[in-house]
Amino acid sequence: MGLPPPAPLLLGLLLLLGVLRPLWGDLVFIPAFIRMTGPAVSASLVGGTEDVTVSLALLQDKEGLLPTPACGALTNETGDWSLTVTPSVVRPESALDVTVRLKRGLQGCSANETDPFSEPPCIVQTLLVSASHNSSCLAHLLIRVEIYANSSLARNASENVTVIPNQVYQPLGPCPCNLTAGACDVRCCCDQECSSDLTGLFREACFTGVFGGDVNPLFDQLCSAQGAPEAPGWFPFLCVQSPLANSPFLGYFYHGSVSSRPQASAEVYLHTDLRDFSDFGYKQGDPIMTVDKAYFTIPQVSLAGQCLQNAPVAFLQNFDVQCATRLEVSQERDGIINAKIKNGVLGGIVTPRVIYEEATDPDKFITRTETLLSNGSAPRNVNVEEHYIFRWNNNTISEISVKIIRVAINAHQKGIMTQRFTVKFLSYNSGDEKEFSGNPGYQLGKPVRALNANRVNNVTTLHLWQSAGRGLCTSATFKPILFGENALSGCLLEVGTSENCTQLRENAVELLDSLIQATHVAMRGNSNYNDPSDGWVEIIRADAPDTDTGADPSVSVNGVCTDIPARLHVRILSSDAGAVEGITQQEILGIETRLSLVNWQFQCGLTCEDKADLFPVSASVQFIKIPAQLPRPPTRFQINFTEYDCNRNEVCWPQLLYPVTRYYQGEPYSQCVAKGLLLVSFFMLAVFLSSPWARTCQV
Repeated sequence: MGLPPPAPLLLGLLLLLGVLRPLWGDLVFIPAFIRMTGPAVSASLVGGTEDVTVSLALLQDKEGLLPTPACGALTNETGDWSLTVTPSVVRPESALDVTVRLKRGLQGCSANETDPFSEPPCIVQTLLVSASHNSSCLAHLLIRVEIYANSSLARNASENVTVIPNQVYQPLGPCPCNLTAGACDVRCCCDQECSSDLTGLFREACFTGVFGGDVNPLFDQLCSAQGAPEAPGWFPFLCVQSPLANSPFLGYFYHGSVSSRPQASAEVYLHTDLRDFSDFGYKQGDPIMTVDKAYFTIPQVSLAGQCLQNAPVAFLQNFDVQCATRLEVSQERDGIINAKIKNGVLGGIVTPRVIYEEATDPDKFITRTETLLSNGSAPRNVNVEEHYIFRWNNNTISEISVKIIRVAINAHQKGIMTQRFTVKFLSYNSGDEKEFSGNPGYQLGKPVRALNANRVNNVTTLHLWQSAGRGLCTSATFKPILFGENALSGCLLEVGTSENCTQLRENAVELLDSLIQATHVAMRGNSNYNDPSDGWVEIIRADAPDTDTGADPSVSVNGVCTDIPARLHVRILSSDAGAVEGITQQEILGIETRLSLVNWQFQCGLTCEDKADLFPVSASVQFIKIPAQLPRPPTRFQINFTEYDCNRNEVCWPQLLYPVTRYYQGEPYSQCVAKGLLLVSFFMLAVFLSSPWARTCQV
């Protein structure tokens, strides 16, 4: 019996070492061998990765024998290949993610379409990734590259482009039942690949509706359409006379017969008609204009949750938004320095005053970082926070102050950056006095005002966590509790193996108490901070745990701790306290905080190393309306006559006179009643002039 070939034997040894070495605690690549058929592959380097250098080398194999792995020149760029090393997301302290990519394109690979399976590989190479420490090789990763010409990755994307019809004038899919390319689909009469003989076999059983190709059917309200068999005799009472091209199935894409066919464009213009009335003063909600007759824009979040980079700023409308952006596509926003904004007076201009600050903790804003190893690249600055303060006087803008917090990053760094943009409008004569949350009652979305009667420097509001980065409590910031908005937030508390249950309990209580550092909350939105008797309610703290229990067992004994505070419940009672000029005023009647206790066990796997575990803590806020607003019980008519229920039927008889009811908010109620009486008078006049009254008068 002969010996096995050298190449498979070497691969088997590398695979065996890759399985056993993690159990010994050594540095190892997982997997140790990769067969590469695409432009990029990834592996994990597990073990003691501190001060470890990863290099890439191109091996020359001769006569089918793989060379012996050895550490050569330390480099991360070898010919057409590049090497990227990033900390692992799961265990960044003891693992690295190694990615090898092909830098050049695959256009050089030309495939013979007549015989695609018999062609040899286009790229055949052997790559060696080495991990070393102080010129000492510790681990190897062997990559066998075999990329074939007939791979879909080797083809140019523009060679076979599907022609998408203009959805303005025709549907996207004219034959949805055509599911098989190059073959006839049974019962799909709109399939162009079906011959007349095949179609004759199932012509009587074709698919109907949109799936069968009727993608532009006649709608029921069209005058030329036949009435539905189950529709009542009076339907439709009024029909629509419209050409078939004006279909509701095309929706907002239809532009009408008088407009020209626009060319397809990937850009979306939100504001095509710029209306500039800023020379005569701003009104609330008007967009702020620049001297170039353009909108002054700041990134904002749309209703769909997307971040709009060029959203106009509205006069007297504050906002505080966060946008997540990829670093490789982010653009520097330095145009604010040279911006000239109209102040609301003819010819008046105000220039923003900009202050720059450096972020103290960049990891709080940038996550999933990935730095491409490249020499000679200069760092660049990115803005992570922009705070705008507009001073207004009547209908003009008197001053604009901007504070920009930026971070210096590598020019080729990749990752996710969280940016924050705030805009606040303040009166020109306002100082450092605390802002009201309503006058007199609370406004929805305004911070809950708080007061600490035991301290000189009083806190002004209650807080929740706003986690960033890895979600640790040490890097989390605070955000205020907003009136009328239920919320839930949390963070992760690091717990070391040397900490006992008493220390963990004290740290959790201290962390949760940092959210509620006040003793009273304001009943109204304009309660005076200097007068504790001016509508302030004391915070009721229920079931505060006793942390002075030194007899608790240590975590190192059994790893189980009991009665650990893990969640803070904040319940706020509110009610309607009247109305001012028809606007309902709401106030706070009481507030209670309560801690929930859990049993927690230290998770350390097979062996407990000197590493910290994560203990989750959270806080929730619930607003309860007093008295509780129960759902209206159904009436006897709604129970017995379900055919007249608007929620169960298409025809809603109770809403026949909807424009003249209190539920209609489109016009003032007085105008709706006047128009309704006018229509009733016209109807009575028409009845009086028609039969049988006309025949009675003739007799």
